[in-house]
Order: sequence, then C-alpha cells, then structure tokens
Amino acid sequence: MPKAINPLSRRRETPSPLKAWKRESSRGGPGKSSLQRQKAVEERLDDTGSVPSLVVGGVPHDVGSLVRYIHAHTWSEVPDRAAGMGSERISEILRFRQALPRIVSVAHLHALSVSSTDTERELAKLVALGAVRRVVVPGRSTGGAAIGEGIALAEDWKTSVREEAGLRESVKQGYLALMDALPASAVAPTSSLSADGVRQLVLAGYFISPSALSSNLSNPTARPSAPPVPTLSRSGSIAATGTLAAIGGSGAVHESGGSGSTLATRDTRQTPSEGLAQQNMTFSLPSTGPYLKLLTSARLHLLSLLKHLSPRYKEATLSQLKEKWDGNIPNDATSTAKRARGEWTGVLPGKTKKWKEFSGLEFEWVLEECVGSGLLELFDTGSVGLAVRAS
Repeated sequence: MPKAINPLSRRRETPSPLKAWKRESSRGGPGKSSLQRQKAVEERLDDTGSVPSLVVGGVPHDVGSLVRYIHAHTWSEVPDRAAGMGSERISEILRFRQALPRIVSVAHLHALSVSSTDTERELAKLVALGAVRRVVVPGRSTGGAAIGEGIALAEDWKTSVREEAGLRESVKQGYLALMDALPASAVAPTSSLSADGVRQLVLAGYFISPSALSSNLSNPTARPSAPPVPTLSRSGSIAATGTLAAIGGSGAVHESGGSGSTLATRDTRQTPSEGLAQQNMTFSLPSTGPYLKLLTSARLHLLSLLKHLSPRYKEATLSQLKEKWDGNIPNDATSTAKRARGEWTGVLPGKTKKWKEFSGLEFEWVLEECVGSGLLELFDTGSVGLAVRAS
C-alpha cells in the first residue's frame, strides 16, 4: 500500500547553489570579486634601497642637449600598417604635434640631469646670455604637481617667429629686437611697436597681457570671468522709467569710473589703440594652452593607471606600467610582425587612449615628467627590474 503524503506538511527544499555562493561571498570565500581577491593577496614589491636615475647615457648633459633629446623622444611613430586610424585622423595627429610649442618643463630637465644644482646654474647663465628663455605659467596646480615654469631655446623661439605667416616683416623684426634687448625678462614694454603690430602679435600668440594671467590663475586658458554689472545698467531695471534714477542718478558718470566731460579731456586722454601700444606685455608662445592641457592630463592618467594596478600600495614595475600606458598592446617583435601582416586580431593602437587622447605620447616622456615633478619615485626591486611608486 503506497505511503500517504500529507499535503499540509512542510517540504524540505533542495539547497540552492546560488544561496551557497552568496553565503561564501559574505564570509570572504570563493564568491569574492576579483578586485577584493586582488587586494587580499596584494604584496609590496621588494625594495633594495638603491635609488635609480633616469639619466640617459650617451647624451651630453648640458641644457641644450637635454632639451633637444626631450623634443626628439616625445612622440611615438605612427604605425605604417594596422594603425586603427584613417588618413584624416593621422593628419590631425601630425598637425597637433607640429603646432605645439617647443617648451620643456624645468621638472623634466631635472629628471634627466646628473646634478640639479649644476643644471640650475647653467640655466641661469644661459638665460642671462639670451640663449634660453623662461616660460612662466602661474597658478597651474600646487605643490609637486605644479608646472609653474618651463624653458624654451631662444633659437627655436626666434625660428617660430620668423616662420609665422600672420606677421609682417617689420613686426617680426621689432619683436626679435625686444627679445634681444630683454633676454631675462618675461615682460616687455611695447612702446617701440605700433598698435597694429602689437595686435598682430597678440592674435598670433606671441604676446599676452599680464592682466589675462592674473584674471584666472587656476586656468590660464579659460575665458576670463565677466565683470560685475555696472551701476548704470542695474539702474535701468530697478528704477521707474523717465526718472533721474533710471539713468544712474546725478553721480552716474563718477560711479562708472568717469571723471568729467569728455570734451574737457579730449586733448589728454588716450585712444584704445594708443593704450594698447604703450602697455607692457608678457612674452609667450602660440598653443601654450594645449601643451599645458596635454601635460597635466598625461600626468593624471599615468597616476590613475598606477592606482589601478596597485590600489593599496600604488606601485608597479616599469614594464607593467608601460604596458598599461600603451593600451595592453604587446610590443615584442613577434606581435609587431603579426600586426604588419594583418594577422593580429587584438586591439589596434588607434583605439587606445594613448592615441585617441594623447596623440601617441611616449611613456618615457610622461614618466620623466612625473618623476621630475615629484609625483613618482623610482626604486630597484632587485628581481623584476625597476619599479615606481606614488610619492
């Protein structure tokens, strides 16, 4: 006789594998996420105590040679085949590189020099002689992350002026004469130039008004903030139409910055063109804003990659960090040959952030910037080569 089953009795449920996985996950078992497991097993790299240097062998260590070396090792070559970029994008990258000014940050120079003290002494001597010009950019971040100051060879600066198509020859000669007369000064009086010549130099990017730098120190490339609404423009919206208060009252001229009748001062006041030609201007190079944006963005991106590799200790070997910067694209001879033959099916270089946002900026260039500015420090592991950690 079959056994009777009570329909009201509780049935024993079969254990669910999903519930077991959740219990293991809450206890720190196999259900942990990959990031949690990475943090749990992450260990610090060995540090032998020696402090490696980024000094390049086979290159003279004078300021001029180091500046030339930095310029020559800024960009990666565009791949001939399987680049992942069309001809229009490649030409855009090449134009962007060509338009950037030939500026080198002082931090980058110190990262490659044997002695920072000797480099500073030589730099001061070259500035006094007019062979090197300083490029001061106030207010760009703080501490070790600040760009603050860069240098440019006077020869490169003058070549850029001579090749500028938007300047008349007389304006070029006047600008070069000011550079020779004031080799160590960042500011120049423009009384020797015409108002139209000063306007041409400002539009070309070779002059900047000092007030433009002080108006927004946190971002020199941003548009200046709007001035306060004057009393005269506010009066028309709050006073009754037809009254004296609607036009600013009896003292509207003085409150707006005026000082009497324009007829009384017509013989002594300056016209806008005359004021522009007589004020002091700051020497600058065209496209300095895009250069600063590229530099700061590259520094921050390299630090974010290091934090991703080691969330706890923020350190990694140079080979790991370089692979991340290149977009996890293997650069060994076999992989390069496969890409050239069209056999490799991985991520193409043009699809990586290195080429999409940084136009092929070299890893070594960004590393030297970060080490020189104090954002990263090198150390020797003794087993897996050189490594870096966030300062």
